[in-house]
Amino acid sequence: MVRMEVRLVQLLGSFITTTSAYTLARLDYAMSHPENPAPPLIDRLSDASETTLRTEWERVERQLEAARLFVKAHDDARGKRAVYDKTFGWLQRTTRELEQYARAVRWVMTVDEGR
Repeated sequence: MVRMEVRLVQLLGSFITTTSAYTLARLDYAMSHPENPAPPLIDRLSDASETTLRTEWERVERQLEAARLFVKAHDDARGKRAVYDKTFGWLQRTTRELEQYARAVRWVMTVDEGR
């Protein structure tokens, strides 16, 4: 990538914003459920730059995968815990939103590498 595309910068900006929401959801869940392990940390990207993408993205993707697995493991058997546990619902929503942004970032990166 010689020049980072505007859409990638926008996606990374949205990912960074949602990471902040995930951090709050993680804290809310942990405070409401002190008997359970806290959800995994997801580092906030330092900025929406090409350098950050190259140096931090793979680590953040691994952390996101750990968060996804945490949500899956702590959901109820019917997959409906978010209905009756609002803190879990917020955690689940922010994790899913991060996954969507991460898939889009990976797609843009793949398309740009093919040019």
